[in-house]
Amino acid sequence: MTLFPTLSETLSRARSDLRMGLPVVVGDVLVAAVETLRPDRLAAMRALGPVVLAITSWRAETLKARVYDGDLARIEVPAGADLAWLRAVADPAGDLMTPMKGPLVSQRGGDVTPYRAAIALTKSAQLLPALLVVPISAVPEGLTRIAPGPALAQMATEAALAPVAAARLPLLAAENSKLHIFRPDDGEAEHYAVEIGSPPRDQPVLARLHSACFTGDVLGSLKCDCGPQLHAALAAMGANGAGVLLYLNQEGRGIGLANKMRAYALQNQGFDTVEANHRLGFNDDERDFRIGAGILKKMGFKAVRLMTNNPRKVSMLEGQGIEVAERVPLITPRNRFNTDYLDVKAQKSGHLL
Repeated sequence: MTLFPTLSETLSRARSDLRMGLPVVVGDVLVAAVETLRPDRLAAMRALGPVVLAITSWRAETLKARVYDGDLARIEVPAGADLAWLRAVADPAGDLMTPMKGPLVSQRGGDVTPYRAAIALTKSAQLLPALLVVPISAVPEGLTRIAPGPALAQMATEAALAPVAAARLPLLAAENSKLHIFRPDDGEAEHYAVEIGSPPRDQPVLARLHSACFTGDVLGSLKCDCGPQLHAALAAMGANGAGVLLYLNQEGRGIGLANKMRAYALQNQGFDTVEANHRLGFNDDERDFRIGAGILKKMGFKAVRLMTNNPRKVSMLEGQGIEVAERVPLITPRNRFNTDYLDVKAQKSGHLL
């Protein structure tokens, strides 16, 4: 029936459940995000059988736990382990103070597809990728249920974007500007396009894919180059008389503002950007730049002069059928707070700085 939720809508519901602390059913296991799990729900899950902690291989390697399942590890939870123990394993904030969490025993064998789907779902909910998991024989009534294989396939699919609204918005960089709002069909955050002037659709448009950065764009943080890049790109488009800046809501390289602040706290302990993401259990970069290609297509653009220092954006756009006629460097001044960050961007992420 059309009144029932689609798989995409069910996944959106499952993300909300995990963020609120509710467990969800993935295949034949019950999973709950450690970050939002309550003590009473931990006790209820324990009553169903032996529980395990599913973490990514990045987090497992930090903890010196054996990884038998490729991109994840299933850690046996000791009988006396409480919620504080689970969170200490999930969150690296206290690793340097209490480095020994084990001995940690990893499970091996069996189908890990439900665990992989649960971790992908938790990442997309911008929670720490650590889940308490217990096998079940019957599905508790009222809980959201997803099939792991189809869920993984759906989450790997590019979200469909729909234009919601657009209006003229005069800016300091260019008075003749318009703001477009695009809404994905997977329940995730909306994305924006700033169209400056009236760029022709049959010629390469000066464009930038800019990931949201609350700390840099709004607060003027000196730890990154995001704010200066945003304003430099808008100024260049204003001077050019035409351009399009896509503002993609993928804060902190796609891990969300809360996890970005966790990464900043780890950087204060001496880890660089990439190392901090790995210790949290994330990849170097969790963003999906296909969103940018989708918006450009919706707006009628087929070719761009792309303002970026990131070759990955160029290859992604070209792989999605958008011609990159020129890569336009976007170099901004360094300061004593972001110079190490920029060096890591160049050395580990391949940015051309």
